[in-house]
Amino acid sequence: MTVLKNLYDVQQLLKKYGILVHLGKRKWDIELMAIELDNLYKAGLLEKKIYLNAKLVLKHEHEYEERLEREKRLD
Repeated sequence: MTVLKNLYDVQQLLKKYGILVHLGKRKWDIELMAIELDNLYKAGLLEKKIYLNAKLVLKHEHEYEERLEREKRLD
């Protein structure tokens, strides 16, 4: 099984299915990647363990981006 550890790993997983995401803002990229993962899983193309691993990575990365935005607003 593939272990996904970071955003790059999730990008590479999506790339295997011909999905490249670049909207210009990291947070938006993460959100669209989550939608694409959902679609791949619903289509039966991803194993549940890989899907959940990738979603967890994206959740962590999204929370990090949210934290950065909050800190930026406080400055």
